[in-house]
Amino acid sequence: MKFTGTQEYVATDDLTVAVNAAVTLERPLLVKGEPGTGKTELARQVAKALGLKMVEWNIKSTTKAQQGLYEYDAVSRLRDSQLGDEKVQDVRNYIRKGKLWQAFEADEKLVLLIDEIDKADIEFPNDLLQELDKMEFHVYETDELVKARQRPIVIITSNNEKELPDAFLRRCFFHYIRFPDLETMRRIVEVHHPGIKDALLTTALTQFYELREQQGLKKKPSTSEVLDWLKLLLAEDLTAEDLARDGSNALPQLHGALLKNEQDVHLFERLAFMARGAR
Repeated sequence: MKFTGTQEYVATDDLTVAVNAAVTLERPLLVKGEPGTGKTELARQVAKALGLKMVEWNIKSTTKAQQGLYEYDAVSRLRDSQLGDEKVQDVRNYIRKGKLWQAFEADEKLVLLIDEIDKADIEFPNDLLQELDKMEFHVYETDELVKARQRPIVIITSNNEKELPDAFLRRCFFHYIRFPDLETMRRIVEVHHPGIKDALLTTALTQFYELREQQGLKKKPSTSEVLDWLKLLLAEDLTAEDLARDGSNALPQLHGALLKNEQDVHLFERLAFMARGAR
């Protein structure tokens, strides 16, 4: 069971090594990187490449670790008991299985994605240590042990918004997805926009990387954003010549696909103003 990438996903050599190492070691793969660099998509493509189903747990700021195991609805049970409903006799009627439980009870091996774990409270990763390590947990209301029938491939993503606990990190195989270099980006673009003219792609990517490297930028545009930008350029049937800029305009064509806040737009407007004043 080896992952080598897919036709829809360009995986660098170090990324495929990380995925396969995590699978071999049977440890969660913790993937960090800038937003928009394909961390979530990696899990989907690993599942596709290996022919596995996937369970996806999207983490929010309000998510608690217990929700990944199960939730006991005591309020509904109390209400039903007051109404004389017979189903209150079986507590299982009021237990909602979480994503980990769903993954553990699967008969076949699958991919479990825990997406954007750094959004949750700092204690969230620690609260899952034993469950991810031993692949089991106890249901107190029914006094049963839920144990993984097949150990899932666990992929955990983080946007690096907060530090994760050392005890959690020790249990993971770690990989940081570096921002693609120019050649890798060309390969990624070819997957999403096959046959794009080389002159247009060269000019567009040159402007894109120049924009990303601009000092003072609050939010650097990501891989997903350059793909959206190129989609717009193709939809508008623009050429490399159309993208040419003079000193009066430092912003690229359709820059709203790349720059996502007014601070960065104003930065390039000031650069253009300074360039005009220097002539």
